[in-house]
This record gives sequence, C-alpha cells and structure tokens, in this order.
Amino acid sequence: MRVLIVDDDIVDRESVKRSLFKSSFDCTISEALNVDSALAACEQNTYDIILLDYQLPQRNGIELLLELRQAPKIRYETIVMMSNSEDEAVALQCIQAGAQDFLLKNEITATKLRRTIIQAQKRFELERELKDSFDRVKRLAERDALTNLANRHLFDETFKVAVSNNHRNQACLALILFDLDNFKLINDSFGHGAGDGLLIKVCKRISAVLRGSELFARLGGDEFIILLTNLNSPYDVARIAQRIQIAMQAPFEIDGKEFNVSISIGISIDNAQTNHSSEELLKYADIAMYRSKQSGRGQISFFEETMQHETQRRLALENGIPKALKDNEFFLVYQPVFSVDDSQLCGFEALIRWQSPAGLIPPDEFIPIAEQSFQIVEIGRWVAEQAIQQISAWNKLRSKNNLLSIAINLSPTQLNDLEFPAIVKRICNAHQLAPSLVEFELTETAILESNSSTLAVLDQLVELGCTLALDDFGTGYSSISHLNSIPLTTVKLDKSLMPLNEKRNKTDALVTGLVQMLKILELDIVAEGVETEQHKTLCQNLNVTRQQGYYFDPGLTAHAVTERYLK
Repeated sequence: MRVLIVDDDIVDRESVKRSLFKSSFDCTISEALNVDSALAACEQNTYDIILLDYQLPQRNGIELLLELRQAPKIRYETIVMMSNSEDEAVALQCIQAGAQDFLLKNEITATKLRRTIIQAQKRFELERELKDSFDRVKRLAERDALTNLANRHLFDETFKVAVSNNHRNQACLALILFDLDNFKLINDSFGHGAGDGLLIKVCKRISAVLRGSELFARLGGDEFIILLTNLNSPYDVARIAQRIQIAMQAPFEIDGKEFNVSISIGISIDNAQTNHSSEELLKYADIAMYRSKQSGRGQISFFEETMQHETQRRLALENGIPKALKDNEFFLVYQPVFSVDDSQLCGFEALIRWQSPAGLIPPDEFIPIAEQSFQIVEIGRWVAEQAIQQISAWNKLRSKNNLLSIAINLSPTQLNDLEFPAIVKRICNAHQLAPSLVEFELTETAILESNSSTLAVLDQLVELGCTLALDDFGTGYSSISHLNSIPLTTVKLDKSLMPLNEKRNKTDALVTGLVQMLKILELDIVAEGVETEQHKTLCQNLNVTRQQGYYFDPGLTAHAVTERYLK
C-alpha cells in the first residue's frame, strides 16, 4: 500500500509511521511538509491513502483536500484527516470537504489506524461507485444514446442560460437547425439500422468541422441543432454553415452501400439590436429551415431576409476569389503621384479592381472578405507581381535620373505572410527593379495589431530596401504614438483632412499642425484626396512632399497611363 503522510511536524510524522509499521500493512511511505510539496508529490505519483494533517503552514489541510479533488490530472484519493484539535466542528468540516474519515492525533494507535484506513477505503469505494452511478444517470439524462450528442433536455437548459447571458453581454448568438433531406426514404428502403448508422456518421463528420466550443444536440429523429455563442458577426455563422454543407458533399458508406445525403439548414440570430427570446429563436430557425426545404433542399437560409441576401453575396464573393485569380478577373489601376515642388510625376499608387462576369465589384466590398478568409495573402502576392512588373516596364522608358516609384497597399493580414519579403525580393530581381522604388502602405490597424512576427516581416522589407508609409493618417486616435514604433519614411494625410469649402480655418490649422509635427520627425508627407485648385494650393503652402487625387487623375489602367504620361 502506497501512503503519503502530509504533516509539518516531524514528531507527529514519526509517530504515524510507527503506527503504520505496527499495523501489519505492507506500506511504502512518502512524506510532504506542506500543501505545495504534497500537490507536487500527487502529480508525480499515485497513493492508496493520504494521511493529512489539518493544521499546515501557509495553507491548511482542507485547502489541499479541495485542490486534490478539483485537479484533473490527479487521481481521486482516499484521504484521512488528522488533527490535535478536539473541536467536533473541525472534524465535521473535514468530512464535508471530502475526507473519508478523521483521527485525533493523540488517539492514534496501530489498531485504530488500521481500522480507520480500512473503513476509509471502503467508504471511498462506495462514494466512487455512487458518483459513477450518478454520472451514468446524468449522461443518460443529458446525452443522446445513439449519437452521444447533447439531447433535447440538455440543449433546452443550456440554451435558456446562453440567451440570458447574451442579452446581458450584448453579444451575438446563433442557432443552426438542420435535418437530413429524404431521411425517411432511406429508413423505409434500407431499414432503421442503416438509418441509425447514417445518423452516427453524419454527426461525426459535422463535429469534425466545428470549432469545438459549440453545443451540438440531437432534438429527435434526424433533426439536429447547433448553438453558437460569442460570435464576432453573423457572417461567422454563414461560414460555419457552409463548412457543414461542404462536409456533406462526399457520400456516406453504410453496409457496403453509398448514400449521397444533403441537409437543409435554417439559421436564426440574436444580437444587441434584436434581443429575441429563446422560444422566438427556435421558431425563427425552424421557419428558416422550412424555407431551405422549399428552395430545393440542401440550402442555407436565414430567418432575416436582409441577412440572407447579404450573406449569400458575401459567400459568393469569398468563393469567387480563387476563380477570379485564376481567370485574371483582377486588374490594377494606377493613380499618379506628383511632386509638390515642381509638379513632376514621381510615381503611382497601385489599386486593385475586380471585373467579375456580373460587373465591377468595388474593393471596399471584396477586400474585407478577402482579409477575413485570408485570401488576401494570395491577392497581395499577385498585386506585388503585377505592380512591380509594370513600374519596371515604365521605368525602362525613362532616364535613370527620373525613375518612378510604386506604392502598394499592405493588409494587416498580409503581415502574417512570412514568405512575402522573399517573394518581393524575387520579383524585384526578376524585373530588375531597385527595391527602393517600392513603397508599402500600412493602415493604422496594421500597426496597432503588430507583434514580433509581423514586425519581423516589416523589418525584412526595409532591409531589402523598400520603404514603408502610414496610410490614412489623421483618421485614427493613436497614429501619433505609433509613428516611432515602425520604421516609417512616409505618412499619407487622409483625404478627409482636405477642406471642403472656403470656410476652412479650423481644418487648415489642423492640417498645418500635423504637417509641422511630421516634418520635425523628418517624415515625407503625401497629401491624398487633392481634388481642387484650393487643395493644390494648400499642399504648396504647407510644402508637403507629394500629392495625389482626382484633381490630377483617378486610377488609370496601365494602357491609359502609358498613353497619357509615358509617350
């Protein structure tokens, strides 16, 4: 028998050991002097019984007992508490905390200790059997016997609490309700055994594509529901539902037969604006699932019509991006950038556009989707290749003393692309372009979200010879504090800082102050959104470095740039 004695008093420990040796137990005895050393011992070894002193230094024995009971990596042990206190309240407190017995130290004898240990172990065995029985009953009450998913009872109880918490936290919660299309036909044609086997495999396949934090439940028959909490946006629900649909595309094999199964999904959402009750959310999800059935089965439907159209649009764009890259639907336009001193052309900013078969898709619509789906990484590589190749071709038409630079926007997500600096180097080498003519524009968000990994990507670009610019300066609240945290050479004043009319005293004062500060920091300044003669004059008065905007030209195709500026 393996015994752990936890007591800081050496005399008491020796007394207990003598009683153990006299009790005819075949013992292996370990000792600990405090709670921490006892916990460490229990993590490394297993013990048949722990003889635990109530009064320990720093933390008492009950605290150790509670920690042992709650530690997932420590096996549940038989524990006998010991104390010099004759206070019955102490003994009762120890038993209530989970000890199997209690001994007064001055009453310990070999016979009494032996009897106490045997009784404690038997009591512990009975307690464990009772707990196992309770766990089995609880599992039967809360789990579906066929699929081992949560059952209707557990879902209802959890769902009510989740809705209440969602209202209190002003968060976003969603239900994904679905059933199998034509499941009754499979059951009737191939038997309930095949139907049950199919349900089990469907649940396993869907569970594999979930995040793991959802509540996945079987409501009955072939009807299932997934509860999603703490969502960032309703679009997250659509992406999960789409993953589920994709997972269902491969056939299922049951008893040597293949079954192609589709599911109809209905989605309802609760957020700070709606505050639906649990009953309403279930009803709305059911209505949405009915719409999916009516739409031809195998569909995804939201209860809210506006969300349905928006989500379908977003999913269509996300799924269309790989095809757009493959079919060359993306193209670049180039907005010219001019020197303020002499109004000479000094470079371009490359701007991406998407000409889909259905029409021109604005970047404000597809760029956020590309970022959320991480497809912006592939798009960013494509933009770098096209822009660098084009500026190199144009520079071959100009003298070496009058070369043009290219500005390329860099998404925060792209900063996680650790291969990007090497790709830029390869492209520059391939097209014989000096990296110093390539400027990458960062948003304030990219700087705020930077970490050691993303900063390393920026440092590598700078080491390569490229320059970094902070875009849209003047729109954020913390740009100033971050100007020195990134190796920037240029700051681009946001177009919102350009005055809208003649009454511009406050705007002029703001822009003047920002420009003066940036000059003190020895940064180049580019004014965006120059649209009028008034804007151009302001840039000259402020002596900013470069300017761009519709006053000069909007984004032009490569052919238009060549015709207008390079012939």
